[in-house]
Amino acid sequence: MVVDDHPMWREGVARDLTEAGHLVVATSGEGRQAIRVAAAARPDVVVLDLQLPDISGVEVIHGLRAALPQVRVLMLSASGEQQGVLDAVKAGATGYLVKSAAPAEFLEAVRRTAAGEPVFTPGLAGLVLGEYRRLAATPASGGPDAGPRGDLAPRLTDRETEVLRLVAKGMSYKQIAQRLGLAHRTVQNHVQNTLGKLQLHNRVELTRYAIERGLDS
Repeated sequence: MVVDDHPMWREGVARDLTEAGHLVVATSGEGRQAIRVAAAARPDVVVLDLQLPDISGVEVIHGLRAALPQVRVLMLSASGEQQGVLDAVKAGATGYLVKSAAPAEFLEAVRRTAAGEPVFTPGLAGLVLGEYRRLAATPASGGPDAGPRGDLAPRLTDRETEVLRLVAKGMSYKQIAQRLGLAHRTVQNHVQNTLGKLQLHNRVELTRYAIERGLDS
């Protein structure tokens, strides 16, 4: 699904996605409408602009996640302003790309977002990881073994913990698979199992969880 208030841009992005073999189930130019339409169309990925005429892209993310907890959101914005990026990621965006990105870069970002991999315009990934490390400097309530909701963290297997450490370092599935000598699908399965155990929704949340527990060192 493509959400952008500029008709020509919105139609162009939808056309590029269709020509690349993706099924565009809906488009919208307003935030509140996008939330309603998404609830019915149930897209796997929403390509979302940060600035919309009625509500902000951050508010749209909250609405989308409430209606479709598993939806993945790729921000596609003209702005790379730091606070906007951080606000979007904290709200649950899987990735953030500026509109100056090349078409091939955009399509690759959509593919990676669909796979649950965080993807950012060069320079923004370091910003996001830096913010997570800053937040992690404040001890989480419930102690070091507390889960994301303050309960005791579920027990992960040694392999899941090993994969989690590499996720925290910002490595892609392909890089993790090469490092550990595993199949790409096996790495994906370990990540999905870990997400389920920790009651998290995507790799962005998983990365923050790992950094908060010092697994990125």
